[in-house]
Amino acid sequence: MPSRLILALALSLALHASLLLPEALQRNTPPAQPPLQATLRLPLKPAVANDEALLKNTLESAKAAVAARPPRTSGVAHSSQPTAVPKREVAAAQRKLSEHLYYPPEAVARGIEGEVRLILTVSADGQITDINIASSSGHAILDKAAVKAAWAMGKINWAHSREFILLVPFRLVD
Repeated sequence: MPSRLILALALSLALHASLLLPEALQRNTPPAQPPLQATLRLPLKPAVANDEALLKNTLESAKAAVAARPPRTSGVAHSSQPTAVPKREVAAAQRKLSEHLYYPPEAVARGIEGEVRLILTVSADGQITDINIASSSGHAILDKAAVKAAWAMGKINWAHSREFILLVPFRLVD
């Protein structure tokens, strides 16, 4: 009897294999989707509504506000005018930042985009001494990547201002 049972089991396996195997071979597996690609591009138009520069010397404007007050009894008044940051300095800062900026792989995988505005404080010798987030992207992972890239810039010897506002855009390319 056990030999008949083994024979029945073998025939059952052969029948099921002959019915299921061709169907399994005919199924097409979906093609692998291409990986997402991300690139960083400088903004084409300024994100600021007016013509105010993205990099702004806020220390000079604070000195101008002090100079606009009536002079004290000592009679000493400051006549310095705030100067706008030249466009070449803005472009140079964006280029230098883009050399160190990376798009976090986790943000790419989750499809996260945004813009971070950083305030960079620069010493007289061009060394970046402090970085603060003026406007968050809404995603901590992008904010951290922008701050890390700004610290990696090191010195910006060409900067004549003490404090800059720098826009860091993160955009995924389709």
